[in-house]
Amino acid sequence: MINESVLGIIAGALTSVSMLPQLIKVVKEKNVEDISLLMLLVLISGLAFWVWYGFVKDELPIILSNVFAILVNMILLGCYILYRKKS
Repeated sequence: MINESVLGIIAGALTSVSMLPQLIKVVKEKNVEDISLLMLLVLISGLAFWVWYGFVKDELPIILSNVFAILVNMILLGCYILYRKKS
């Protein structure tokens, strides 16, 4: 049986890097037409609550993976603001 801490680290790592391909694509193409601002805002909010939960439960894998995910998504949000087409 796999150790629960290792399981948490693997799960956290996979979910944390899940947005990296999207971020790389946006940076390369400088195109955010297919990105939903609402989705980004809801996702960042949810991740922030996971960080809070991690602190409450004193679970470092939850804290670290979600802080990393917040950083990736904040960069994506910055790209959204920078590259969006002004109407």
